[in-house]
Amino acid sequence: MAGQKKLIEVVMPQLAESLVSATIAKWLKKPGDRVDQYEPICEVITDKVNAEIPSTVEGIMGEITAEEGQTVGVGELICRMEVHAAAGTGIVGETSQTRASDNIVQPTVSDNTVEQGSMRNRYSPAVQSLAAEHGLNLSQIKGTGMNGRITRKDVLRYVQEGNAQQQASLSKQAEQFVPTNSVEDRKQVQQQTTSEQSSLSMDPAISVRHSGIHLSETPKIPKIEVDGYTSGRAEQYIDITPVRNAIARNMRQSVSEIPHAWTMIEVDVTNLVTLRNKLKDEFKRKEGINLTYLAFLLKAVVNAIKDYPIMNSVWAVDKIIVKRDINISLAVGTEDSVMTPVIQRADTKNIAGLAHEIEDLARRTREGTLKLDDMQGGTFTVNNTGSFGSILSYPIINYPQAAILTFESIVKKPVVINDMIAVRSMANLCLSLDHRILDGVISGRFLQRVKENLESYSLDTKLY
Repeated sequence: MAGQKKLIEVVMPQLAESLVSATIAKWLKKPGDRVDQYEPICEVITDKVNAEIPSTVEGIMGEITAEEGQTVGVGELICRMEVHAAAGTGIVGETSQTRASDNIVQPTVSDNTVEQGSMRNRYSPAVQSLAAEHGLNLSQIKGTGMNGRITRKDVLRYVQEGNAQQQASLSKQAEQFVPTNSVEDRKQVQQQTTSEQSSLSMDPAISVRHSGIHLSETPKIPKIEVDGYTSGRAEQYIDITPVRNAIARNMRQSVSEIPHAWTMIEVDVTNLVTLRNKLKDEFKRKEGINLTYLAFLLKAVVNAIKDYPIMNSVWAVDKIIVKRDINISLAVGTEDSVMTPVIQRADTKNIAGLAHEIEDLARRTREGTLKLDDMQGGTFTVNNTGSFGSILSYPIINYPQAAILTFESIVKKPVVINDMIAVRSMANLCLSLDHRILDGVISGRFLQRVKENLESYSLDTKLY
């Protein structure tokens, strides 16, 4: 009986509370392939970001019931897997069940280790990804969630306590059972990959644009199909991707539900330009990333929101909800989509910390490696439209937030100061606001405070 195998059913997990479906983008495994625990079996596209579905058990990929490009609801069957009977699963199988309200991939263990009703062994995709990243055995981690369920905080705390090192040493001991040549090959590949990445980062010939959060590589251009000619004119067709469809839906909802108003203010950023020019080279050597104007802007915006908390709110029909944490959404655009990854608790970070967050989120947006958690919880959006040369824009609010601010291009202009003309570096700040929540007075004061914060930067300003 020890070698008995059975088929289990894998369903679409609930990747986030607000998501009810996802589209299968690509199957990473085909029928007959061996699948390790926590190994991704497919890529999916959601309204917010692309994600991978990891396997919670070790087995053999069986029948695939959801085709690539098919949209599957949460809890619906996507494939079957063949596993040893002792491994079990909670995904809907011969001897196990899945409640529709849970909709997460989960393994089960023997009855003597799990009490009835326990959720300890129900792992979310985020927990599985963290465990795989750090090489952890989830059965050794204490869960503090509902009914003993293991949360992301439990995994991160376990890593911080140093227990991950102990498990790493156990993994190294296990390598003695692996043929020597395969271990050496793996090390060789890792060294080669590290060497290639290092050479790419140090190669001065590789062009990287440094203004704002520009892309460092040419984005993919949407595929266009040409369908013959009519009266000498070609018709072009572009397939609507799930991400583009989500953008269209969200923009339509924002414009139709939120009464937009907008206002603009001009800011003298001459001192900021001087400060950044003084610090950027040393910062690059020390931190390994670019010091952009956006980091200074975010700090100015966050400090202004502290003075005017109503800017950090949402409309809730019979009340206005003011958010406690200031989570800044960054509008990061590519050729075919716009993502808004979030800097969580931006009010707790200094300028250097914000610069690191900007670099990290922009890079992972560019690489397509954002996780769903990176897109959640934004309370105020900032868009660096100036990085594309824009000097004036009317942004659409990131629903359901109360406002969005754009930082336009820095341009040298003649300015009258004390009845004398001087050449100064000037930039426009454009604010779109939800007129149900915000009025011209509060919005004008907020913009004025952002202006004061930006113009107060001097050579004595500290990054840390």
